[in-house]
Amino acid sequence: MQPPHHATRPRWWTELPLIAIMYGAYSLGRLIVRGDEARATEHGLSLLRLEKALHLNAEHPLNRLFTHTPALGIPADFIYASLHYLITPAVLIWLFRRRPTQYRAARSWLMTSTLLGLIGFTFLPTCPPRLLPAVHGFTDTMAQYASYGWWGGEASAPRGMGGMTNQFAAMPSLHVGWALWSGVMLWRFGGSRITKIAAVAYPLTITFVVMGTANHYLLDAVAGVAVMGIGLLVSKPLLRLAERVRARFAPAPSTTRAPIVSPGCQTSPGEPIPGQRTSSRIPAEAVDGAPSKAR
Repeated sequence: MQPPHHATRPRWWTELPLIAIMYGAYSLGRLIVRGDEARATEHGLSLLRLEKALHLNAEHPLNRLFTHTPALGIPADFIYASLHYLITPAVLIWLFRRRPTQYRAARSWLMTSTLLGLIGFTFLPTCPPRLLPAVHGFTDTMAQYASYGWWGGEASAPRGMGGMTNQFAAMPSLHVGWALWSGVMLWRFGGSRITKIAAVAYPLTITFVVMGTANHYLLDAVAGVAVMGIGLLVSKPLLRLAERVRARFAPAPSTTRAPIVSPGCQTSPGEPIPGQRTSSRIPAEAVDGAPSKAR
């Protein structure tokens, strides 16, 4: 039997702490697991060599385009530094309010994939293209256009706070992963033509932005998509397990039935519902206490 709608609706006072804990763990993990710089640089160069061998090196032409065209590079830096902090929570809130029955599965998918990404940052610290030696031909557009925004030359964080971020958290690209998740949600549940267009345009835009700003390799973006796919597969059994645990420890529903007749209301034999007798059916003598006469 399908549970009632109100039973499956999530509660904001349980969702907010859960999301805060997840994001705190993600941020703390990026901060603590910085990785060795030499090892991270070697991982980045290995990705670059692999892409060149496969003729997939799209970062160089995009980075040159963004570097030589401020009209593209400056908006791209703003997009990279802020949009994933705005769009992803906005889609979550929208699902919470408009699609509560689908929200829990969507949130579980996002959280599971994010934690998988954190595992990638931990075991595969990767130097982004912008931090490679200049001989490799990349320009850090965040540093080039730093005077136009709130970020500094170290990272997309506000000036003076670059040391609080893990700049070697490039593999996988959760910028791309989160954008893909947002696009899927908009496509499935948006309904209008505008949301369908945004569902396709947003992940594609983020993919070009992360490469053009030299923050990620193409393979980082591919890994971000792969992490979301694995997260989707893993989150389904995890969600079923959580539902079983919740049902196991939830209080049993009350089986006490409310009385049909309110207190103080009595019925006489043969009268199932009070107040159904009429004066036409009751002889006047019976009312006065005298027996009725036979006719």
